[in-house]
Amino acid sequence: MATVVEPPTGNRPRGKHCYTMWQTVFEIDTKYIPIKPIGKGAYGVVCSSINTETSEKVAIKKIYNVFGNRIDALRTLRELKLLRQIRHENVIALNDVMIPSQRSSFKDVYLVYELMDTDLHQIIKSSQPLSSDHCKYFLFQLLRGLKYLHSANVLHRDLKPGNLLVNANCELKICDFGLARTSRDNGQFMTEYVVTRWYRAPELLLCCDNYGTSIDVWSVGCIFAEILGRKPIFPGNECLSQLKLIISVLGSQHETDLEFIDNPKAKGFIRALPYSRGTHFSSLYPQADPLALDLLQRMLVFDPSKRITVTEALYHPYMSSLYDPTCNPPAQAPINLDIDENMGEPMIREMMLREMLYYHPEAAYANASVMH
Repeated sequence: MATVVEPPTGNRPRGKHCYTMWQTVFEIDTKYIPIKPIGKGAYGVVCSSINTETSEKVAIKKIYNVFGNRIDALRTLRELKLLRQIRHENVIALNDVMIPSQRSSFKDVYLVYELMDTDLHQIIKSSQPLSSDHCKYFLFQLLRGLKYLHSANVLHRDLKPGNLLVNANCELKICDFGLARTSRDNGQFMTEYVVTRWYRAPELLLCCDNYGTSIDVWSVGCIFAEILGRKPIFPGNECLSQLKLIISVLGSQHETDLEFIDNPKAKGFIRALPYSRGTHFSSLYPQADPLALDLLQRMLVFDPSKRITVTEALYHPYMSSLYDPTCNPPAQAPINLDIDENMGEPMIREMMLREMLYYHPEAAYANASVMH
């Protein structure tokens, strides 16, 4: 599956070797031996590998031509800065970021994560039965990881089944922090596109200028419903159909529940929708635990100010057999990303290199002259 090849340049960089997988060349540190490719996306290719120094299996993600798009480069930088500062059982661990052989002109970035077996999207669409204990344990871990993130002032902003990695023993870890923001990001992100549409909260669909951690709670509710029903609850094909689907299930909203909508046109659209009585979750998920449905109902609330918080969800009776507040401490300090969204490629490159050097202190000294 992984074939050794000569470097594309013809020169083998010191400490590196080259493999090809899925027509993609991996120029990686010699301590990593690739096993096989395991995933592909717009960003690049992921392969499983062995770290020969620790005998540990890892996942290597190659992000190719990282500076081809400035927004994508910022996403990569954001993931690097966030995951360096986050350590939690229910958040994917970034073990290493390889230093490129050409520091001043590198195009590709190699991130080394702990290896997981699959993701929740694959599990949901499989024929594998999920017991009520499975559903509860997946939700518990998602809420536990999210509580830690929110306590560090981090909004994930793109929670969906494909971004929740799962091991054979049902351990769940949140991944993909390219769209994440800290609440200290001085408000400049509040209007841009976030979250895959099916998991997007009403306040985002309605272009509200201000939102908070409750957007992640809405996404968790959508994911929980999908675990219970084995299909998405709100599979809209564009923004307006998404809102219509939500109202068809939740029912028409009272005027007081529309006060958060600061866009008059958006408010008018919701008011103009035909009256809907809504659908009881018990008829959508007849096999589900009544306590699970009660919690789901508190997550999928149209008005974000009335939505349950992550901490309140963990204290809900449905979670009582799993949640122990004494074993779930918050983050020790809020995270501040300190990323200027308008910076150009040279600065992004320099900041990425600084992130890489955190994992390679032995190279930091040699790099000091490059940085200053």
